[in-house]
Amino acid sequence: MKKFIILTRLLLLPLLIILAGSCSRAEPKILFGYMELVYYPQNDGFAERYSFFILPEDDDGVENLDELYLYHDREGLRWILTYADWIKHEEGGQTWIGSRNIVMHDNLPMPRGQYRAVLVNKGGESTERRFTYDGPEYPPFPHPVLTVGEGSYKIDSQYPENRFIGYDQQGNIAQTVNLTSLEGSFRDVRLQNTVRTIALWAEHPEYRISVITDPVAFR
Repeated sequence: MKKFIILTRLLLLPLLIILAGSCSRAEPKILFGYMELVYYPQNDGFAERYSFFILPEDDDGVENLDELYLYHDREGLRWILTYADWIKHEEGGQTWIGSRNIVMHDNLPMPRGQYRAVLVNKGGESTERRFTYDGPEYPPFPHPVLTVGEGSYKIDSQYPENRFIGYDQQGNIAQTVNLTSLEGSFRDVRLQNTVRTIALWAEHPEYRISVITDPVAFR
């Protein structure tokens, strides 16, 4: 009986070693990241929000990541994103995580300058990386205006890139369409039948600034 117990323990030992080594204690990495300022409709004007995403790396995969912190140390500010909170999107076979809704209390203007991101995995290991948003304090152009008529649209925008964001009946994004003309027929834009409302997304990549308008019905 004693020999059986010893043999059993010897057989279990390699298994325990394998299981113990299956969860890496290595710290995660932030390979790349970006911050963009987006103006969202707010009452009679627009409120500022940051769109912030990072390209993470962890030995046990993205599923092993737990929390993402964003600090503005000069102003004493902190935002927390958990695995359940952040948005994931795929690009070029890589998974980016972040949020399009980094906002100040009472929709105050977002502070410019240096930010610090801290990424923590489920093992408690962490890493950090600094980012800087040094865009203009005020919009470089007037806010764009989208006007919808019977089967047609007209856009007043000085931004170099403009696109339609199409929403379905539930308010989910169903389609995005890059625009080559600031006025024309919806028939030429070829919006899907599931699209019920549209908003204009205007962007200036050089300044890392975007503006989105309120959705409007067009059918």
